[in-house]
Amino acid sequence: MESCEFLDRLDITVGDDMAKKRILVEFGMGSSLRQRDYTKASERAIKDALWHNSINAAEAFGFAKNDMLIDVTIGVQKPELVNIEALKSVFPYGKPDIKVVKGGLDILKPNEDGVTIIANVGIEVSFDIEIKK
Repeated sequence: MESCEFLDRLDITVGDDMAKKRILVEFGMGSSLRQRDYTKASERAIKDALWHNSINAAEAFGFAKNDMLIDVTIGVQKPELVNIEALKSVFPYGKPDIKVVKGGLDILKPNEDGVTIIANVGIEVSFDIEIKK
C-alpha cells in the first residue's frame, strides 16, 4: 500500500515492520428492558457506538475498511451470558476482537421480578502502521 499525503504529514508510513496503532475510540450504551438478554443489550451498545458516528478513518489513512483492527470491550454484570460470536456479525467490516468483562448495570425492577440490563461498550479502531523514525 502506498503512503498518502495525510500519513506523510503525520510521519506514518505503511511498510513491512508494522505495529498496531490506535486511531480512534467510540463509546456506546445498550439495554435490555424486559428480556434479560445480555447479548441483545451488548448488541445495542455496539450499534449505539457505531451508528452515531460517521468517521471515515480507513479512507483518511489510505486503508481499506477491512484493514481496521477493532478491539471491543463490553461491560455487563454477567459476562458469561453474552454470545460473542453473535456480536461479530454487527460489524459491517474490519476484524472485531470482542472481550466481555464485568461491568454495566443490572437495575432491579421495584414492583416485579426482573432486572433492566445495561451494557457499556468501548470500541478501539486501529491499523497496522509504521511510525517513521
